[in-house]
Amino acid sequence: MISSVILDEPELEFGGAARHIDPRFGITNYGPADLGAADAPRAIRVGLVGPADQLDGLRRWLERCREPIAAKDEKYPHLFPEFPGCDTDRGLHTTLVFSDRNTRAISSRDLRAIETAGQPAALTKAVSIYTEEIRTLTDENRVDVLLVARPEQLIDTAGRSARGPKEADELPARDTLDEPPPAQFANFHDLLKARLLHLRQPIQIIRRSTWDEATRPPEGHSRQDEASRAWNLHVALYYKAGGVPWRLLRSPADLTTCYVGVAFYRSDDGSSLSTSVAQVFNERGDGVIVRGGPARISRTDRQPHLARADAHALLVHALDAYRREHHTAPAGIVLHKTSAFTDDEAGGFQDAADERFIDTLEMSWITSSEGAAAFRPGDAPPLRGTLVTLGERELALYATGSIEFYRTYPGMYIPRPIGIRPVTPTRNPRELAAEVLALTKMNWNQTRLDGRLPVTLRTANQVKSVLRFCPPDQAVATRYAHYM
Repeated sequence: MISSVILDEPELEFGGAARHIDPRFGITNYGPADLGAADAPRAIRVGLVGPADQLDGLRRWLERCREPIAAKDEKYPHLFPEFPGCDTDRGLHTTLVFSDRNTRAISSRDLRAIETAGQPAALTKAVSIYTEEIRTLTDENRVDVLLVARPEQLIDTAGRSARGPKEADELPARDTLDEPPPAQFANFHDLLKARLLHLRQPIQIIRRSTWDEATRPPEGHSRQDEASRAWNLHVALYYKAGGVPWRLLRSPADLTTCYVGVAFYRSDDGSSLSTSVAQVFNERGDGVIVRGGPARISRTDRQPHLARADAHALLVHALDAYRREHHTAPAGIVLHKTSAFTDDEAGGFQDAADERFIDTLEMSWITSSEGAAAFRPGDAPPLRGTLVTLGERELALYATGSIEFYRTYPGMYIPRPIGIRPVTPTRNPRELAAEVLALTKMNWNQTRLDGRLPVTLRTANQVKSVLRFCPPDQAVATRYAHYM
């Protein structure tokens, strides 16, 4: 029987174990989740790399962000709150530290070489030039994170598929759950990060239109209000510097859980189909990336799948990474995948869990949309958190929609529910969906509360966009901060 219910908006944990449903209000009122911790970044040493005519303006804007930035308007104060400023006594309780020594300007000669090169040579040249400057800056280990201003004249290039994702650092991107495409869009973000995965320091890429009001965003990109841009950038920098902006709310009685997301990607030349895993450790959201083995497209459903042995090996490697990080094994595993589970995959994952004496393994196929829709009286879309139970193993969850706290629907298009299809239901639908809804809020690239995908699959999708440019034998970073 079809039934529906509206789930409560999940709370998050901030400084002093305080709670709030919205990341921005939680940080403003209580500080980040690791406030007072010995390893919280009280000062973030930022390296700057980019065209000389951008670096001065970017630095001035970041200095401006030390003080509060006014809210966009008074009509929706919860949707567009002010930015409290970035300093040790407010907001994230940290400060950004710059120096001329930690700044590298891309020369005019190199910029002309990028501008005059044809596509795709310009993209390749730009990545090589920036890689060299970044490596020079990181050699002496004087920075925690690098802020990279991309050249204005650079145009990203399309491969055999012209449909390309927006850059992960840009503001904001709607979550999508992509099937493995052929050699897809090549962009500066993914190529540069693939070249720099061996570095200790993560990078944050920024367009001029983010900080310069006089510069229009590129075609197809929109620009948020200034306070929202400041929020998103500073939270991302804080996370990449090792901070914990917010945590999932966990009861002391809850079992320790390892969250695993499995997604598939093709190599850049389209010759092979592989897997990537983004493993999210407990409520902190720290992720360790584990590369999987080969996958194959099934003739039955045209989706990528793993052989039983490869599914087993993938989860064993993920659990090994968990143990190295936490020096213990989790009591339970929640595994999300972007395609349906075959009997071989479910069996292989279960074999790995049994081999490591894991008490519970919960596997769910998360779909990008379901063949169902919910409606409510009036013109407003369904509320975020609307859960429609279509069957014992088929749930439709609105992770985007109207939000009572914002007093509006903040999206531009009709929201679609994501699907949750558990392999073997071990919890009631409401509890299962509430966990997925909470995981949509673990996104440090945006600070609104309405992410569409759980972090397990959002992370895996971002990781695969970078890994497709990496040879199988290349050593890659294990922290998610290097991919976002």
